[in-house]
Formats: sequence, C-alpha cells, structure tokens
Amino acid sequence: MLTLSYVYFGNRLGQAFGVYRHSLTEGELRIKLKAEDPRAFYRFTGISGEPVLASREAKLFDPRERPWYRAAAAASAQTWTAVYIDFSTNDLVATRARRVLGRGGEFEGVVATDVKLRAENDFVRRQRVSQNGLAFIVEPDGQLIASSAGPNIKALPDGRKIRISAADSESPTVAAVYAEVRVRMAAQTAAAGAQELNFPLSNGQMIHAAFDRIKDDAGLEWITVVAMPRSDFMTGVTENLVRTAVLSALAALVAIALGTRILGWVARDLKHLSEAALRVGDGQLDWPVGVQRPDEIGQLARSFETMQQRLQTDGLTGLANREAFMLRLRQKIRQALQAAKEASAPAGSGESGFAVLFIDLNRFKLINDQFGHSVGDRVLIEIAQRLRRTVRAQDLVARLSGDEFVILLERVENRDNLERVRQQIQAALKEPLLALGNESLADTDFGGSVGEALFPDDGDDAESLLKKADRRMYGQKFAGQPDGGTALLRRASDSSDASRLG
Repeated sequence: MLTLSYVYFGNRLGQAFGVYRHSLTEGELRIKLKAEDPRAFYRFTGISGEPVLASREAKLFDPRERPWYRAAAAASAQTWTAVYIDFSTNDLVATRARRVLGRGGEFEGVVATDVKLRAENDFVRRQRVSQNGLAFIVEPDGQLIASSAGPNIKALPDGRKIRISAADSESPTVAAVYAEVRVRMAAQTAAAGAQELNFPLSNGQMIHAAFDRIKDDAGLEWITVVAMPRSDFMTGVTENLVRTAVLSALAALVAIALGTRILGWVARDLKHLSEAALRVGDGQLDWPVGVQRPDEIGQLARSFETMQQRLQTDGLTGLANREAFMLRLRQKIRQALQAAKEASAPAGSGESGFAVLFIDLNRFKLINDQFGHSVGDRVLIEIAQRLRRTVRAQDLVARLSGDEFVILLERVENRDNLERVRQQIQAALKEPLLALGNESLADTDFGGSVGEALFPDDGDDAESLLKKADRRMYGQKFAGQPDGGTALLRRASDSSDASRLG
C-alpha cells in the first residue's frame, strides 16, 4: 500500500539529482546542474539501462524552496516533513529527509525519500465502517491526509490546489467529529492512547467514535479517527464493532509503517498484529496480540489491546457489554454441544450444564425522573457491584441495556440450584440503595425481577435461552397485576422479542 519510489538530493547551490521508479523495471533520472535550469528527465529500463532524455520540466524546480529541504536543513537529525502537495503530480506526499554535511562539517544539502499518500487515501475511502460510518486521518493541525467521506484536496479558480482541513470538510459529520476529537486532545497528554467519544450531532443523532494519536521519533504525528452513528451500531453490533477495531488497527499500521518500512525490521511483529486483526474480524475479540516492545509498534499493540477490551466493556458500569456476553454465551453453547457429542451423552449432562439469568430493575424510571440521570447512573453502578459480589468469580455479569442486566452461570447442577441463585440475587437487589443517600426514596423497596433459563432444557442456542429468561422475568414483574398481568406480559414479551434479541 505504501509508495516508496523516489529518492533525491538537493544542495545549497540549487542543484538536484533524483531517481524515480515507475515500475519494477522502468526508472527515471531527474537532474539539474544549474539553479536556473529546468530539470531534465531521462528514462531507462533495468538497473544497467542506458538513460534516454525524455523531457524537460516546464516549471522551474528549486529544491531550496521545497518543504522537505527547509525542514531537514533546520533539523539536527532525520525528520518527516508535514504532508504537502507534490510539485509535479498534485498528490499528497510525506517526505523523510536528513541533512548532508561536507568533510568539514558544513551544510551541503538534503537527501530525502517520498511516500505518496494516494494509496492511503484510496485505502481509507474503500473502508466500509458501517452503512453511514466514516474514517479519516489528519495531522495535528486538522489538515486531512485521507478521508472516506470526501476529498482531501481542492482546486482553486486559478488552478492551484490546496489541502482541506477536517473542520472544512464537505462532510458535516467529519467536521463535527474532528471538533470533538480536538477538544478531547487539548485536555489530554500526547501519551493518552486510544480514546472513545460518544456525542450527539446538531440533529440529535448519537455518534460513537474512536481515535488514536501515532507518533515516532522523527517527527511523524497523525491522528486516526473512526466514527459511526448509534443507529448503525445498534443494528449490526458484531459487524460494526469488528470493523471499527480492524479499521482502527490498520489505520494505525499505516502511520507506523511510514516510519519503519524503510528500515525493514518490523515484519515479524506486524504479522502478529495482522493476525490479531483478522481474528477480531472473525469475532474473537480477546485474541492475544503477542507483541512486547517499547517503540511505536509496541504502542500500537497496546492500543489495539486496549481497544479490544473497550469493545467488550460497558462504559458506565465496567461490566461486560451485550456483545461480549453473547460471544461468551455462544462459545459456551458450542463447547457444551461438542463435549456432549464426543461423550455420546445428552447436552447439559455432566459438567456442561449452565444457565442464563435476565434481570430488570423495578421502578428505575422513578429514580431518573425524580433525581436525574446522574443519580440513576450511580444506582446502576451500585447494582453492577452487587451482582458481581453475589455470583462466583467465574460467572459472567453483563449490562444488556438501560436497567437490564444478564448473568451467565458457568455451572449449574440442576434447576433447584438455579432457583437458589435466582433468589439470592433478588434478595441482593432488595437492599437499600446507597447511591440515593438520604433522599426521600432511600427506603423504598425497589428490587428487581429475575428470570432464568437452564441449558439445554430451556433452549440450546443463545437467542432461545435469553428469550426464555426474559419472558420469565416479565412473568415475575407483572405477577401482581389483575389476571396475573397476562395482557401486559404478552405485550412486553412480544416487544422484547423484537428489541432485545433482534
């Protein structure tokens, strides 16, 4: 994907010499021996081919006026220039350059190599984060390097081309996401690592975004950003989470590879990262990266591992989220069915029996309405901690959505044992809520309703088990209603089948 095909030298007298590779066999020499002369372009075939004059450049090229020359002349070590528009091709280019000194230590000129970024822009534009998702890469000043939602260069009326800032992107979403990213970066250090954002657009649409800042010791600094609307996120959780993780990892790989490709010593660890990205793409969100090093590649690996963890964690309570719970439940079912098949025994026999609990808090809306959502959030955090304390360390507690929680009990002997655990959880939910303090509702019996489903008696797939536990939870919640709350239960169950399990 990277295009490292041009090496050249310019000196303080305005002379220049460069070798440009058009293909594996076709090359070009670009030479000017006097500052006032245009460059002559000589084409050749093969490493020993005879150079043949092909053309002379119409527009005068002075290396001393180019960004790469000025940046390296002012630097004591090799450096990356800011991304700029190439003089001859009008493509975005990043140049790595260093000073060349004479025998007496005096400055003679600059040697450099170009990396064209057209391939990076094409790569980002091809990524389909989600139906309405987007990805882009910017420099710290907001200038676009690549974007899946619009151009990064525009032409002026006089024919000149200039770069586009993310703040001025033709995509309002890109501009809005960048504004939020810039605020977050201003409040944090450069070593803060990968970050997540959740915020509404002006039209009320909720946006989920992730960004990371990639730097190296030669001055390269890019920010990679991926964003999608909440509506996309909720309609395809697994696919979109995986795409977010993979795109973030690959976008960061682009930036790291720019600084290390020339040295050629990162292939092994990049292969580990690529393998991890592919595994995440297959749904194995906890696949180990296996890269331990102190440089930019190691930073990328740690950022990838952090992103893997966040993709499986509820941001408010710290519990597993819906996606992590469903992956774990499906994995547990596959293991149980495989163990039963190998033992030629019914699924659920031996040590493969397990259960799902579906929990819904009672009158939680009353807390939000009377004290506000900040108090409601503290209540959810307190409930999450209670649930963790009530079950075993190997059991998985997750927040499904809102005030709904689910628990995967790793091993359940029988239905009587499951009922005892269910009652223990209901008793824990009835305890006074410390988050309410001395508020008027502090002594109110809120509690919660808990429904259960035992594998394989109540279902042999994840959706069936969750649906069964959900319906039994509603059976308890409406048990005190007239006729046992049959009508309300039917409506709630029908609604939950579509919204919770869809």
